[in-house]
Amino acid sequence: MPRKRKLSDDELSGPALVKETARRIRRARTFWKAHRNGACRRERERALSLYNRLTESERELIPQVLRVWLRYRSEKYFGERRTPPGTGRRQKKRPPPR
Repeated sequence: MPRKRKLSDDELSGPALVKETARRIRRARTFWKAHRNGACRRERERALSLYNRLTESERELIPQVLRVWLRYRSEKYFGERRTPPGTGRRQKKRPPPR
């Protein structure tokens, strides 16, 4: 039996688009909880691009917990106005040169 052909993100529409969007948001949350920030950022961007293609009625089909995480919580950590990595840490004190 031949394998099913996986649709690309551009070919998705309707219920398949809603399902794939929710799956990607869940996957991004999993990466975020595992502290895999690069993978989370990449998956979040993909999910956000799919989410922006949804109509208002289709967006209501995405669970609210996922919508909130995608739009607000993840924006704090991965958005444009986030604090750049490594700026909040203290420098190690080095002994003075002899």
